[in-house]
Amino acid sequence: MSKIAVLSDIHSNIWALESVIKDAKKKGAKKFINLGDILYGPLAPKETYELLRSEEMITIRGNQDRQIYEATPEEISDNPTMQFILAELPNEALVWMKSLPSTLSLPEDIFMCHGVPDNDLVYMVEDISSGIPKVRNESEIRHFLSNITEKLVLCGHSHIPRAVELTNEQLVVNPGSVGLPAYKDEEPVMHSMQNYCSHASYAMIEQCSKGWNIEFIKVPYELNSAVNAAKARSRNDWAYSLKSGRAA
Repeated sequence: MSKIAVLSDIHSNIWALESVIKDAKKKGAKKFINLGDILYGPLAPKETYELLRSEEMITIRGNQDRQIYEATPEEISDNPTMQFILAELPNEALVWMKSLPSTLSLPEDIFMCHGVPDNDLVYMVEDISSGIPKVRNESEIRHFLSNITEKLVLCGHSHIPRAVELTNEQLVVNPGSVGLPAYKDEEPVMHSMQNYCSHASYAMIEQCSKGWNIEFIKVPYELNSAVNAAKARSRNDWAYSLKSGRAA
């Protein structure tokens, strides 16, 4: 089987995406998978969209893709970052995001989702009730996957690279985030996701006789361009997280 590059949570970071695509191709990737949360961010949504559309990539949508095209006038007026994104993106980008499936099954016995199969706002393997992400117990994860038969499950949303093997021989893989290594969120409870490194994250997978080879890869990129773009949008929280890998 050929190598497959798995990407997630690009968040409009064109510079990180360029480095990841270049690195994956250099390492022999023949197929690309994108698990969503693609264009939301105060960085370069239009350029990120254009690059993605120029590449062959199997793509599903994430919660913040959906939130862009579902944003109400009130939500837009209260969110300068959303105003910037909608001003930057051509209408065809919104049409494209709306056309993306929320989940997808691939012939290689792979299932793709952003959060969990029926909810793009829930973390598949992380329990964040304490404010700090901890791996869920197996029964919780298997409950999310009760209707999923594929042996390899790819998910994103948490921005943290993980591989969790279940006793039913399913393997859950999160490639981490291409474009945003840390953030703080108030929903459903206040919590922080942090990688403590500025590098862009992705995973390379390859089927072998014994199962799947999983390689987590972190690559440096033109970081200052992303940091400066965040600062230009008055998002110093993003600038700090991009540069430090820590939540502001």
